Amino acid sequence: MMIALLQRVSEASVSVKAAAGERPLGAIHSGLLVLLGVERGDGPAQADRLLQRLLAYRVFGDAQGRMNLNLQQAGGELLLVPQFTLAADTRSGNRPGFSTAAEPALGEELFDYLLAQARQALGHCAAGEFGADMLVRLTNDGPVTFHLRVPPPGAAT
Repeated sequence: MMIALLQRVSEASVSVKAAAGERPLGAIHSGLLVLLGVERGDGPAQADRLLQRLLAYRVFGDAQGRMNLNLQQAGGELLLVPQFTLAADTRSGNRPGFSTAAEPALGEELFDYLLAQARQALGHCAAGEFGADMLVRLTNDGPVTFHLRVPPPGAAT
């Protein structure tokens, strides 16, 4: 199942840790920070469905303060950050297992695919770097955080 942890933010940024300091990758103002995990069996269909949900998910306040507006209606920005640890198996023990996580090549392919689709839909989308040691900074607005999962085709939901 493709996994997204989405957080409504008033600002967020991501940079790569480097020996000589930090290398900025992207930043947004008001919008969504989405941490993305890819599991074995995921494919473009899950990425497409996840993007549909991210763009349609109503987490921004309307004139009455109710969460009735989606990212585009609210004029928000999107920051996508790959995070394979979301696919961790934490059911037992004191150390997470990663046997359910997608192989790195597939994870990177699907992250790049989702990023390209998001940029096509929105015109701009900030992003982290797959496989990099990153620093993510955010100011969670609310706080509002949701965990979305998109199952592979035919999987029981």
